[in-house]
Amino acid sequence: MKIALLGFGVVGRGVYDICQTLPGLEVVRILRRKGSPRELPIVTDCFEDIVNDPSVDCVVEAMGGLHPAREYLLACMAAGKQVVTSNKAVLAAFYDELSDAARSAGVAFGCEACVAGGVPFLAALRKAARVSPILGFSGILNGTTNYILSRMVDEGADFGQVLSAAQQLGYAEADPSADVDGLDVQNKAIVTCGIAFGFAPSHGQVPTFGIGSIQGQDVADILSMGRVPKLLATARREGDSLCCTVEPVLVERGSLEAAVPLNNNLASLEAQGIGTLKFYGQGAGALPTGNAVVQDLLDIAQGCKDTPPRTGGALQSDLSLLRARWWLRLSPEAAQRAKEELGAACESVRPRGEESVCLETAELPAQDFYALRSRLLALDPKLFAARFA
Repeated sequence: MKIALLGFGVVGRGVYDICQTLPGLEVVRILRRKGSPRELPIVTDCFEDIVNDPSVDCVVEAMGGLHPAREYLLACMAAGKQVVTSNKAVLAAFYDELSDAARSAGVAFGCEACVAGGVPFLAALRKAARVSPILGFSGILNGTTNYILSRMVDEGADFGQVLSAAQQLGYAEADPSADVDGLDVQNKAIVTCGIAFGFAPSHGQVPTFGIGSIQGQDVADILSMGRVPKLLATARREGDSLCCTVEPVLVERGSLEAAVPLNNNLASLEAQGIGTLKFYGQGAGALPTGNAVVQDLLDIAQGCKDTPPRTGGALQSDLSLLRARWWLRLSPEAAQRAKEELGAACESVRPRGEESVCLETAELPAQDFYALRSRLLALDPKLFAARFA
C-alpha cells in the first residue's frame, strides 16, 4: 500500500520510521509547509501532488489544527483515497461531517491515534460495543497534565516549576493552555463518545475545567484526605441521555488511577456483561502514536473499511446523570458566597491562612455545581475545584 503523509512532525516522522520496517507499507509522498526542509526527495509543499496522484492509496493526516486539515481530509475522501488521522481536534470539531463523507465515498477512516496515543483504547471500545452497549468511560488522557500532577504529588513541587520542566522535556508546548485548561482532553472525550455511543457531543455540551490554578498546598491538603488529584474525562450514558465532563477528580490513593505516573495514560470502559476494563500505557510520542496510526494502515491494507460510527440519532446532553461531592479552595469572599448559596449542602469549611478557604460540598447535581462554580470564578478567578470520585 502506497501512503502519503500530511505533516512531518513528531507523529508523521514516527509513522514514516515504522513504515520503513514493515513490508507492504511504502511512504511515497510527504506534505510539508513551504520553506520546510526537503531532506527526502518525496517531500512536496503542494497538496495537489498528493490528492491527484493515482498511485497514493492512503493518506495519513498528522498536521494538527482544524484548517486546512478538514479540507484536505474531505478532498482525499472525495478522491477515493483511504484516510487515517491522528488529529483529535479536527475530528472532534467535524466528527459527523468527516465520518459521513468517508461512508459516502466508500473509504476507510482510521482514527485510533486520536485518543490515548499508543494505547489501543478506541479499538477496544469498538469491539466491546459489538457485543454489549457501552455504559460509560473515563480516563487520564493527557500525559502533560498527568506529568505535572504526578510530580506535584510525589515531590511536593510547585505547579509553575513542574510546568517549566514539562516544557523543557517537550511534554508541554510553549503555550500549554490546550493541556492545562483541559481542551486537549475535551477533544479526546468528544471523539471517544463518538466511538463509544455513536454520538459526538459539541464542545459546549462537555463542561471542561483544567488544572492551571492548582497550588502545591492544594495537593498537600488533598493527600491528607487520602486522595490524589487527576484530570479525568468521564462519560455516562443512560437510555437516550449522555453526560460527559472533563475536570480534576480526587481519586482514592489506592486506586489504579492514582498510581499512573508521569506522562502515562489510563483509559477505562464499562459495558454490559463485561463490567469495567482498563487500558494503560504511553499516551503520546512519536513511536507510540505512530504505532496506532500504523495499526490503522495495516487494517486498511487487509481490506478493513471501518469509519467512526454514528447511530443516526442524537443523544441528549444531561448533566443530571452526574451527582457528586466537590472540594474547593477559594478566597474568603468567594467562600462566603459559596456558603450562602449552598446552605445545608455546604458540608465543611476550613480557613487556610488569611487568603484562602477550603470547602467541601454535599452531593449535588453536576449542573448545579458548575453554575455555582462559574459565579464564584467572578469573585476568585484563581479558585481550584475538584470532584470526589
